[in-house]
Amino acid sequence: MIGPSSTIRPTAGFNRISFFEMQIREALESDLDALMAVFAAAVHDLAGRAYTREQCCAWAPLPPDPEVWRARLARLHARLACDGDEVAGFIGYTQQGHVDLLFTAPQHARRGVASALFRAACTDLRRAGAERVFAESSLAARPFFERHGLAVVAEEVVLRQGEALRRFRMEGALPSPHVPTAP
Repeated sequence: MIGPSSTIRPTAGFNRISFFEMQIREALESDLDALMAVFAAAVHDLAGRAYTREQCCAWAPLPPDPEVWRARLARLHARLACDGDEVAGFIGYTQQGHVDLLFTAPQHARRGVASALFRAACTDLRRAGAERVFAESSLAARPFFERHGLAVVAEEVVLRQGEALRRFRMEGALPSPHVPTAP
């Protein structure tokens, strides 16, 4: 299971300095609305730079369906990063190394949130005996995963509500806990 919460002060990156205390903790049922809101905002605001409005609406329908989300999260270990009472981002992954969800709220983008969540998941995966990590990455997230040591193994096109979405199947060795990843 996911370990206890921890507090992390994100480091400088992309010529920005983050000035907030980030707590990473296990996601709770009571966090569902916030997780759905972060997902929708990330897809429509951040990934929307790489996809059309129609593609984003197919990927992240509004309003989101809580039952679909409960079922999806039930299969995953989910952690979230909080800035005070606000959810800054979240990650959902399996103990086999599959990162299924990794999203940051637009107001917290490029402040180290996704990197901190990814590192926390990798620590948990290492404890579980995983040696590799893999993900299906959007066009927008591909550079993030590449900075963290994953490589494209296949380009895919998936259909969501009749819309074709381009993505990348990516994988790599689980990053060493002693080797910092790029910001």
